[in-house]
Amino acid sequence: MENNQFIRSEMLFGKEKIDLLKNKKIAIFGLGGVGGYVLEALSRMGISNFILVDNDKVNISNLNRQILATYDSIGRYKTDVAKERVLSINSNANVEIYNLFYLKENADLIDLSKCDYVVDAIDTISAKIYLVEICNSLNIPIISSMGAGNKIDPSKIKICDLFKTENDPLAKVMRYELRKLGIKHLKVCFSNEIACNQEKVIDENTKKAIPASCVYEVGIFGFMIASEVIKDLIK
Repeated sequence: MENNQFIRSEMLFGKEKIDLLKNKKIAIFGLGGVGGYVLEALSRMGISNFILVDNDKVNISNLNRQILATYDSIGRYKTDVAKERVLSINSNANVEIYNLFYLKENADLIDLSKCDYVVDAIDTISAKIYLVEICNSLNIPIISSMGAGNKIDPSKIKICDLFKTENDPLAKVMRYELRKLGIKHLKVCFSNEIACNQEKVIDENTKKAIPASCVYEVGIFGFMIASEVIKDLIK
């Protein structure tokens, strides 16, 4: 029994459903705080086919919250680190990686047509909107992460429709943009906690405030998203 790495999951869900997951293909856009934990959970649940998209490298400020961030991974592309981690958990996995900043102009480099689910864990609103558009056109289920920054109470995190969210500036903009496109529904993970950033730090390059964040908040965002993906795939 102990030679089967998925036996504990099979005891919960049944072997048939875990075998089903092994053949699913998931695309994860963004491998930071939220996306990294989504990938961790899905890998350990047996999903063996991934498309991973991120243009960032690990930096020292990621160490407080991102599962892919260690001193050894600083300076490396998150996609490379992520692929290594998946294969260290499940050596039979197939992992496609794309080191790019997802935009409408380069979206055709990634073929999502064979994906069973898409996870949006990116920060840029224009990219999130276009990714939702693509998934709608291909009839692929998608779940989007809203803002996990500046929040510290995991009990406020929920899965719901975008158009029922509150206290989330990102969700507000998303609702406005999707309405213009005629898209009336989007499954999201969000927190209705009022933002509580104690200290403002300005990014020298963008001149914008950097969102504060902590490991248990982004981690629970990621695990709740992973749970929803698994639930939808096996129902």
